[in-house]
Amino acid sequence: MKMADVTSGPQRTDARAVILTADKFEDLELLVPYLRLLEAGVHVDIAAPTLDDIGGEHGYVVSPDVLIDDVDADDYDLLIVPGGFPDGAPATVRAITHAQAVARSFFEGNKPVASICHGPWLLVSADLVRGRHLTSYWHDGVPEEISAAGGVWEDSAVVVDDNLVTSRWPADLAAFTAAMMSLLPAG
Repeated sequence: MKMADVTSGPQRTDARAVILTADKFEDLELLVPYLRLLEAGVHVDIAAPTLDDIGGEHGYVVSPDVLIDDVDADDYDLLIVPGGFPDGAPATVRAITHAQAVARSFFEGNKPVASICHGPWLLVSADLVRGRHLTSYWHDGVPEEISAAGGVWEDSAVVVDDNLVTSRWPADLAAFTAAMMSLLPAG
């Protein structure tokens, strides 16, 4: 199923978001923000290492719209980095040089970045957390990597630090998506 075929709510054809992910993503952490953005009329692209279907931890399958290596950060207003299995999507995405470059471009442009669970690993790999306050999943070494990279880790449902929104896990998605939506440019 092509996810972008489903839309509802007021159309905001001027706003565009990109989700960087890969196989073994956390289903809710990808789908809830995706559907919330579609509801608001935001165009959303799912970017992955290949255009083959990718699967979530709980069985959902999505078809990527674009290759991560083809993402031009200038084409988007919002970057979303969901989590997933530690050896799945987060580990795959953080190792992609162009994914790191996309994240750096968003930070350089002070454009909104929303990352949840193990997703902040990409930000650590791109050297973007130094001096920033953020949260993440509390196991698998994620907080320790954030701290070692100079970030200030907080155990909170959502942390907003300027253009960066982070949350811990699926139970925090209501706070996460509300904060993410508040950072979108008015349309």
